[in-house]
Amino acid sequence: MILHKVLIFHTIDALHQIFEENQYSDRVLEKIFKTNKVLGARDRGFIAESVYDILRFYRLYHFVTEPKADWWSIIVAYFIDKEIELPDWPEIYKVDIPGIQEKFIKAKGIRYIRESIPDWLDQLGSSELKDQWEIELKALNQLAPVIIRANTIKISREKLKQKLKDLNIESFESADHPDALILKVRRNIFGTDLFKSGFFELQDASSQLVARFCEVEPGMKVIDACAGAGGKALHLGSLMQNKGQVLALDTEEWKLNELKLRARRNGIHIIETRVIESTKTIKRLDKKADRVLLDVPCSGLGVLRRNPDTKWKLNEEFLNRVRSTQSEILQSYSRMVKPEGKLIYCTCSILPSENQLQVQNFLQKNPDWKLEDEKIILPSVSGYDGFYMAKIVQNVKQ
Repeated sequence: MILHKVLIFHTIDALHQIFEENQYSDRVLEKIFKTNKVLGARDRGFIAESVYDILRFYRLYHFVTEPKADWWSIIVAYFIDKEIELPDWPEIYKVDIPGIQEKFIKAKGIRYIRESIPDWLDQLGSSELKDQWEIELKALNQLAPVIIRANTIKISREKLKQKLKDLNIESFESADHPDALILKVRRNIFGTDLFKSGFFELQDASSQLVARFCEVEPGMKVIDACAGAGGKALHLGSLMQNKGQVLALDTEEWKLNELKLRARRNGIHIIETRVIESTKTIKRLDKKADRVLLDVPCSGLGVLRRNPDTKWKLNEEFLNRVRSTQSEILQSYSRMVKPEGKLIYCTCSILPSENQLQVQNFLQKNPDWKLEDEKIILPSVSGYDGFYMAKIVQNVKQ
Protein backbone atom coordinates (compact mmCIF):
# COMPACT_ATOMS: atom_id res chain seq x y z
CA MET A 1 0.00 0.00 0.00
CA ILE A 2 1.04 3.61 -0.54
CA LEU A 3 2.01 5.12 2.80
CA HIS A 4 0.45 8.56 3.26
CA LYS A 5 1.69 10.90 5.95
CA VAL A 6 -1.83 11.39 7.30
CA LEU A 7 -1.77 7.75 8.49
CA ILE A 8 1.28 8.53 10.63
CA PHE A 9 -0.41 11.63 12.02
CA HIS A 10 -3.38 9.48 13.11
CA THR A 11 -1.00 6.88 14.58
CA ILE A 12 0.87 9.55 16.57
CA ASP A 13 -2.42 11.09 17.69
CA ALA A 14 -3.59 7.70 19.00
CA LEU A 15 -0.30 7.07 20.84
CA HIS A 16 -0.43 10.54 22.37
CA GLN A 17 -3.93 9.90 23.75
CA ILE A 18 -2.98 6.47 25.10
CA PHE A 19 0.29 7.44 26.79
CA GLU A 20 -0.15 11.09 27.66
CA GLU A 21 -3.91 11.24 28.30
CA ASN A 22 -4.09 7.73 29.81
CA GLN A 23 -6.87 6.56 27.50
CA TYR A 24 -7.47 2.97 26.38
CA SER A 25 -6.27 1.91 22.94
CA ASP A 26 -9.49 0.31 21.68
CA ARG A 27 -11.57 3.37 22.55
CA VAL A 28 -9.00 5.76 21.08
CA LEU A 29 -8.91 3.90 17.77
CA GLU A 30 -12.69 3.61 17.66
CA LYS A 31 -12.99 7.38 18.11
CA ILE A 32 -10.37 8.13 15.43
CA PHE A 33 -12.07 5.85 12.91
CA LYS A 34 -15.53 7.27 13.64
CA THR A 35 -14.36 10.85 13.16
CA ASN A 36 -12.33 10.03 10.00
CA LYS A 37 -14.73 8.00 7.89
CA VAL A 38 -12.73 8.66 4.71
CA LEU A 39 -10.14 6.16 5.95
CA GLY A 40 -10.41 2.90 4.02
CA ALA A 41 -10.14 -0.58 5.48
CA ARG A 42 -6.43 -0.88 4.65
CA ASP A 43 -5.72 2.55 6.15
CA ARG A 44 -7.54 1.64 9.36
CA GLY A 45 -5.71 -1.67 9.43
CA PHE A 46 -2.32 0.04 9.09
CA ILE A 47 -3.08 2.54 11.87
CA ALA A 48 -4.39 -0.12 14.26
CA GLU A 49 -1.52 -2.51 13.57
CA SER A 50 1.07 0.25 13.99
CA VAL A 51 -0.46 1.47 17.26
CA TYR A 52 -0.64 -2.02 18.77
CA ASP A 53 2.88 -2.95 17.65
CA ILE A 54 4.31 0.21 19.15
CA LEU A 55 2.36 -0.44 22.37
CA ARG A 56 3.86 -3.93 22.56
CA PHE A 57 7.41 -2.72 22.07
CA TYR A 58 7.20 0.84 23.36
CA ARG A 59 10.04 0.48 25.84
CA LEU A 60 12.30 -1.02 23.17
CA TYR A 61 11.55 1.80 20.70
CA HIS A 62 11.97 4.41 23.42
CA PHE A 63 15.33 2.90 24.39
CA VAL A 64 16.76 2.90 20.85
CA THR A 65 15.65 6.51 20.22
CA GLU A 66 16.96 8.06 23.44
CA PRO A 67 17.78 10.79 24.28
CA LYS A 68 15.37 12.35 21.76
CA ALA A 69 12.64 9.69 21.85
CA ASP A 70 9.92 11.85 20.26
CA TRP A 71 7.03 10.24 18.37
CA TRP A 72 8.63 10.62 14.94
CA SER A 73 11.80 8.92 16.17
CA ILE A 74 9.73 6.09 17.63
CA ILE A 75 7.86 5.72 14.32
CA VAL A 76 11.21 5.41 12.52
CA ALA A 77 12.37 2.79 15.05
CA TYR A 78 9.16 0.88 14.43
CA PHE A 79 9.69 1.01 10.66
CA ILE A 80 13.28 -0.22 11.02
CA ASP A 81 12.23 -3.03 13.37
CA LYS A 82 9.44 -4.20 11.04
CA GLU A 83 11.57 -3.67 7.91
CA ILE A 84 9.16 -1.13 6.46
CA GLU A 85 10.78 1.05 3.80
CA LEU A 86 11.40 4.53 5.19
CA PRO A 87 9.38 7.16 3.30
CA ASP A 88 11.13 10.13 1.68
CA TRP A 89 9.81 12.68 4.17
CA PRO A 90 11.62 15.61 5.88
CA GLU A 91 10.61 14.30 9.32
CA ILE A 92 12.53 11.08 8.63
CA TYR A 93 15.76 12.89 7.76
CA LYS A 94 15.86 14.54 11.20
CA VAL A 95 16.06 11.17 12.97
CA ASP A 96 19.39 9.55 13.91
CA ILE A 97 18.88 6.34 11.92
CA PRO A 98 22.42 4.90 12.38
CA GLY A 99 22.16 5.53 16.13
CA ILE A 100 18.86 3.67 16.30
CA GLN A 101 20.26 0.71 14.37
CA GLU A 102 23.25 0.52 16.71
CA LYS A 103 21.08 0.59 19.84
CA PHE A 104 18.84 -2.20 18.49
CA ILE A 105 21.89 -4.50 18.67
CA LYS A 106 22.53 -3.49 22.30
CA ALA A 107 18.85 -3.94 23.24
CA LYS A 108 18.82 -7.61 22.23
CA GLY A 109 20.87 -8.51 25.30
CA ILE A 110 18.52 -6.88 27.84
CA ARG A 111 15.32 -8.87 28.47
CA TYR A 112 13.15 -6.11 29.91
CA ILE A 113 14.15 -3.88 26.98
CA ARG A 114 13.95 -6.56 24.28
CA GLU A 115 10.56 -7.84 25.44
CA SER A 116 9.50 -4.33 26.46
CA ILE A 117 8.20 -4.57 30.02
CA PRO A 118 8.41 -2.24 33.06
CA ASP A 119 11.19 -3.09 35.53
CA TRP A 120 8.88 -3.85 38.46
CA LEU A 121 6.68 -6.12 36.36
CA ASP A 122 9.68 -7.97 34.94
CA GLN A 123 10.97 -8.57 38.45
CA LEU A 124 7.56 -9.75 39.67
CA GLY A 125 7.01 -12.11 36.74
CA SER A 126 10.50 -13.55 37.10
CA SER A 127 9.95 -14.06 40.84
CA GLU A 128 6.63 -15.88 40.38
CA LEU A 129 7.23 -17.81 37.14
CA LYS A 130 11.03 -18.24 37.22
CA ASP A 131 12.45 -19.30 33.81
CA GLN A 132 8.93 -19.63 32.37
CA TRP A 133 8.46 -15.85 32.54
CA GLU A 134 10.76 -15.09 29.61
CA ILE A 135 8.98 -17.70 27.47
CA GLU A 136 5.60 -16.17 28.31
CA LEU A 137 6.81 -12.64 27.62
CA LYS A 138 7.80 -13.65 24.11
CA ALA A 139 4.43 -15.34 23.53
CA LEU A 140 2.51 -12.34 24.89
CA ASN A 141 4.23 -10.03 22.40
CA GLN A 142 2.78 -11.96 19.46
CA LEU A 143 -0.25 -10.73 17.52
CA ALA A 144 -3.44 -12.37 18.79
CA PRO A 145 -5.57 -14.17 16.18
CA VAL A 146 -9.20 -13.21 15.62
CA ILE A 147 -11.31 -15.94 17.23
CA ILE A 148 -15.08 -16.17 17.32
CA ARG A 149 -17.49 -18.45 19.17
CA ALA A 150 -20.41 -19.96 17.32
CA ASN A 151 -23.69 -19.31 19.11
CA THR A 152 -25.01 -22.87 19.02
CA ILE A 153 -28.50 -21.71 20.02
CA LYS A 154 -28.78 -20.40 16.47
CA ILE A 155 -26.18 -22.22 14.35
CA SER A 156 -23.62 -25.02 14.46
CA ARG A 157 -19.92 -24.26 14.13
CA GLU A 158 -19.81 -26.17 10.83
CA LYS A 159 -22.67 -24.17 9.31
CA LEU A 160 -21.18 -20.91 10.55
CA LYS A 161 -17.87 -21.78 8.97
CA GLN A 162 -19.61 -22.36 5.63
CA LYS A 163 -21.59 -19.13 5.85
CA LEU A 164 -18.38 -17.22 6.54
CA LYS A 165 -16.77 -18.92 3.56
CA ASP A 166 -19.68 -17.75 1.40
CA LEU A 167 -18.61 -14.22 2.39
CA ASN A 168 -14.98 -15.02 1.43
CA ILE A 169 -14.01 -15.19 5.10
CA GLU A 170 -11.88 -18.29 5.62
CA SER A 171 -11.63 -19.86 9.07
CA PHE A 172 -10.44 -23.07 10.69
CA GLU A 173 -11.52 -25.10 13.69
CA SER A 174 -9.74 -25.94 16.92
CA ALA A 175 -10.09 -29.51 18.17
CA ASP A 176 -9.77 -28.44 21.81
CA HIS A 177 -12.33 -25.64 21.57
CA PRO A 178 -15.65 -27.04 20.28
CA ASP A 179 -17.33 -23.71 19.50
CA ALA A 180 -14.33 -21.75 18.21
CA LEU A 181 -13.44 -20.61 14.70
CA ILE A 182 -10.10 -18.90 14.02
CA LEU A 183 -9.99 -16.50 11.09
CA LYS A 184 -7.17 -17.17 8.63
CA VAL A 185 -6.90 -13.46 7.77
CA ARG A 186 -7.82 -10.58 10.04
CA ARG A 187 -11.15 -9.12 8.93
CA ASN A 188 -13.72 -6.72 10.32
CA ILE A 189 -16.68 -9.09 10.58
CA PHE A 190 -18.94 -7.08 12.85
CA GLY A 191 -20.73 -5.39 10.00
CA THR A 192 -21.89 -8.73 8.61
CA ASP A 193 -25.50 -9.92 8.89
CA LEU A 194 -24.13 -13.04 10.61
CA PHE A 195 -22.97 -10.95 13.56
CA LYS A 196 -26.02 -8.70 13.59
CA SER A 197 -28.21 -11.82 13.68
CA GLY A 198 -26.34 -13.20 16.70
CA PHE A 199 -24.70 -16.21 15.05
CA PHE A 200 -21.35 -15.55 16.74
CA GLU A 201 -19.47 -13.53 19.36
CA LEU A 202 -15.84 -12.45 19.50
CA GLN A 203 -14.19 -14.52 22.25
CA ASP A 204 -10.68 -15.90 22.63
CA ALA A 205 -10.33 -19.68 22.61
CA SER A 206 -9.07 -19.82 26.21
CA SER A 207 -11.98 -17.72 27.43
CA GLN A 208 -14.35 -20.13 25.69
CA LEU A 209 -13.12 -22.94 27.94
CA VAL A 210 -14.45 -21.27 31.09
CA ALA A 211 -18.16 -21.91 30.52
CA ARG A 212 -17.48 -25.55 29.64
CA PHE A 213 -15.30 -25.90 32.74
CA CYS A 214 -18.37 -24.95 34.79
CA GLU A 215 -20.09 -28.21 33.74
CA VAL A 216 -23.52 -26.62 33.42
CA GLU A 217 -26.66 -28.48 32.41
CA PRO A 218 -30.09 -27.33 31.19
CA GLY A 219 -32.36 -26.36 34.06
CA MET A 220 -29.61 -25.26 36.46
CA LYS A 221 -29.45 -21.94 38.29
CA VAL A 222 -26.06 -20.42 37.48
CA ILE A 223 -24.66 -17.15 38.84
CA ASP A 224 -22.03 -15.27 36.86
CA ALA A 225 -21.02 -13.00 39.72
CA CYS A 226 -18.50 -10.76 37.90
CA ALA A 227 -20.29 -10.78 34.55
CA GLY A 228 -19.09 -7.55 32.96
CA ALA A 229 -20.54 -7.29 29.46
CA GLY A 230 -21.37 -10.98 29.64
CA GLY A 231 -19.33 -12.98 27.14
CA LYS A 232 -19.19 -15.99 29.46
CA ALA A 233 -22.82 -15.57 30.57
CA LEU A 234 -23.90 -15.80 26.93
CA HIS A 235 -21.85 -18.96 26.48
CA LEU A 236 -23.35 -20.46 29.64
CA GLY A 237 -26.84 -19.74 28.34
CA SER A 238 -26.00 -21.41 25.05
CA LEU A 239 -24.58 -24.51 26.75
CA MET A 240 -27.70 -24.69 28.93
CA GLN A 241 -29.81 -24.72 25.74
CA ASN A 242 -31.82 -21.75 27.00
CA LYS A 243 -33.23 -23.79 29.88
CA GLY A 244 -32.79 -22.73 33.50
CA GLN A 245 -31.46 -19.39 34.72
CA VAL A 246 -28.21 -17.44 34.36
CA LEU A 247 -28.09 -14.59 36.84
CA ALA A 248 -25.47 -12.05 35.75
CA LEU A 249 -24.17 -9.78 38.50
CA ASP A 250 -21.85 -6.80 38.28
CA THR A 251 -21.16 -3.53 40.08
CA GLU A 252 -21.36 -1.58 36.79
CA GLU A 253 -24.89 -1.18 35.42
CA TRP A 254 -23.73 -0.03 31.98
CA LYS A 255 -21.94 -3.35 31.45
CA LEU A 256 -25.10 -5.27 32.30
CA ASN A 257 -27.08 -3.08 29.90
CA GLU A 258 -24.62 -4.08 27.18
CA LEU A 259 -25.19 -7.72 28.13
CA LYS A 260 -28.94 -7.30 27.72
CA LEU A 261 -28.43 -6.07 24.15
CA ARG A 262 -26.07 -8.93 23.37
CA ALA A 263 -28.43 -11.51 24.88
CA ARG A 264 -31.28 -10.20 22.74
CA ARG A 265 -29.13 -10.43 19.62
CA ASN A 266 -28.00 -13.94 20.60
CA GLY A 267 -31.52 -15.17 21.32
CA ILE A 268 -30.52 -16.12 24.90
CA HIS A 269 -33.58 -15.44 27.06
CA ILE A 270 -32.60 -17.12 30.35
CA ILE A 271 -30.20 -14.36 31.41
CA GLU A 272 -31.30 -12.04 34.20
CA THR A 273 -29.10 -9.10 35.20
CA ARG A 274 -28.72 -7.58 38.64
CA VAL A 275 -26.51 -4.74 39.86
CA ILE A 276 -24.47 -5.45 42.99
CA GLU A 277 -25.46 -2.45 45.07
CA SER A 278 -24.22 -3.72 48.45
CA THR A 279 -23.32 -6.89 50.33
CA LYS A 280 -27.07 -7.46 50.72
CA THR A 281 -27.26 -8.42 47.03
CA ILE A 282 -24.97 -11.38 47.73
CA LYS A 283 -26.58 -12.28 51.07
CA ARG A 284 -30.01 -12.60 49.42
CA LEU A 285 -28.57 -15.28 47.13
CA ASP A 286 -27.26 -17.44 49.98
CA LYS A 287 -27.05 -21.11 48.86
CA LYS A 288 -29.16 -20.45 45.75
CA ALA A 289 -26.92 -21.53 42.86
CA ASP A 290 -25.83 -24.83 41.32
CA ARG A 291 -22.82 -23.03 39.89
CA VAL A 292 -21.19 -19.73 40.80
CA LEU A 293 -18.65 -18.34 38.35
CA LEU A 294 -16.18 -15.81 39.72
CA ASP A 295 -14.35 -14.24 36.79
CA VAL A 296 -12.66 -11.86 39.19
CA PRO A 297 -10.90 -8.55 38.45
CA CYS A 298 -7.22 -9.21 37.74
CA SER A 299 -4.03 -7.79 36.25
CA GLY A 300 -4.96 -9.01 32.76
CA LEU A 301 -1.41 -10.21 32.13
CA GLY A 302 -2.69 -13.25 30.26
CA VAL A 303 -4.28 -11.10 27.55
CA LEU A 304 -1.45 -8.67 26.80
CA ARG A 305 -1.46 -9.76 23.16
CA ARG A 306 -4.89 -8.18 22.75
CA ASN A 307 -4.45 -5.38 25.31
CA PRO A 308 -0.77 -4.41 25.17
CA ASP A 309 -1.37 -1.02 26.79
CA THR A 310 -2.27 -2.86 30.01
CA LYS A 311 1.40 -3.32 30.94
CA TRP A 312 1.98 0.45 30.79
CA LYS A 313 -1.10 1.24 32.90
CA LEU A 314 -0.50 -1.38 35.61
CA ASN A 315 1.33 -0.53 38.84
CA GLU A 316 2.23 -2.35 42.03
CA GLU A 317 -0.38 -0.52 44.10
CA PHE A 318 -3.18 -1.57 41.75
CA LEU A 319 -1.97 -5.16 41.72
CA ASN A 320 -1.95 -5.28 45.52
CA ARG A 321 -5.49 -3.89 45.60
CA VAL A 322 -6.76 -6.35 43.00
CA ARG A 323 -5.29 -9.32 44.90
CA SER A 324 -7.14 -8.15 48.00
CA THR A 325 -10.35 -7.82 45.97
CA GLN A 326 -9.92 -11.33 44.57
CA SER A 327 -9.59 -12.77 48.06
CA GLU A 328 -12.63 -10.86 49.34
CA ILE A 329 -14.82 -11.93 46.39
CA LEU A 330 -13.78 -15.57 46.71
CA GLN A 331 -14.57 -15.57 50.42
CA SER A 332 -17.87 -13.66 50.41
CA TYR A 333 -19.37 -14.85 47.10
CA SER A 334 -18.82 -18.53 47.89
CA ARG A 335 -21.89 -18.35 50.14
CA MET A 336 -24.13 -18.33 47.03
CA VAL A 337 -23.25 -21.95 46.16
CA LYS A 338 -25.69 -24.70 47.12
CA PRO A 339 -24.19 -27.45 49.33
CA GLU A 340 -24.01 -29.79 46.32
CA GLY A 341 -23.01 -27.00 43.92
CA LYS A 342 -19.66 -25.87 42.51
CA LEU A 343 -17.66 -22.66 42.72
CA ILE A 344 -15.53 -21.71 39.71
CA TYR A 345 -12.78 -19.14 40.21
CA CYS A 346 -10.99 -17.78 37.14
CA THR A 347 -8.74 -14.98 35.94
CA CYS A 348 -7.06 -13.92 32.71
CA SER A 349 -3.75 -13.64 34.56
CA ILE A 350 -0.73 -15.94 34.51
CA LEU A 351 0.58 -14.95 37.95
CA PRO A 352 0.28 -17.67 40.63
CA SER A 353 -0.35 -14.95 43.25
CA GLU A 354 -3.65 -14.19 41.51
CA ASN A 355 -4.46 -17.82 40.76
CA GLN A 356 -3.26 -20.94 42.59
CA LEU A 357 -2.22 -19.02 45.70
CA GLN A 358 -5.62 -17.34 46.00
CA VAL A 359 -7.33 -20.71 45.85
CA GLN A 360 -4.89 -22.22 48.35
CA ASN A 361 -5.50 -19.35 50.78
CA PHE A 362 -9.27 -19.81 50.44
CA LEU A 363 -9.01 -23.54 51.14
CA GLN A 364 -6.83 -22.96 54.18
CA LYS A 365 -9.42 -20.58 55.63
CA ASN A 366 -12.32 -22.83 54.62
CA PRO A 367 -11.46 -26.49 55.30
CA ASP A 368 -15.03 -27.50 54.41
CA TRP A 369 -14.15 -26.81 50.75
CA LYS A 370 -11.77 -28.70 48.46
CA LEU A 371 -10.22 -28.27 45.03
CA GLU A 372 -11.84 -30.57 42.47
CA ASP A 373 -10.00 -29.47 39.33
CA GLU A 374 -7.93 -26.63 37.90
CA LYS A 375 -6.56 -25.49 34.55
CA ILE A 376 -3.47 -23.36 33.99
CA ILE A 377 -3.43 -22.05 30.43
CA LEU A 378 -0.17 -20.43 29.34
CA PRO A 379 0.02 -18.46 26.06
CA SER A 380 3.32 -20.11 25.12
CA VAL A 381 1.69 -23.55 25.31
CA SER A 382 -1.84 -22.90 24.06
CA GLY A 383 -1.13 -20.23 21.48
CA TYR A 384 -4.09 -18.30 22.92
CA ASP A 385 -4.73 -16.09 25.96
CA GLY A 386 -3.40 -16.96 29.37
CA PHE A 387 -6.10 -18.10 31.79
CA TYR A 388 -6.54 -19.83 35.11
CA MET A 389 -9.64 -21.64 36.34
CA ALA A 390 -10.31 -23.66 39.48
CA LYS A 391 -13.36 -25.74 40.39
CA ILE A 392 -13.99 -25.79 44.14
CA VAL A 393 -16.61 -27.94 45.90
CA GLN A 394 -17.74 -28.42 49.47
CA ASN A 395 -16.59 -31.56 51.28
CA VAL A 396 -19.47 -34.00 51.51
CA LYS A 397 -19.96 -35.21 55.06
CA GLN A 398 -20.14 -39.00 55.37
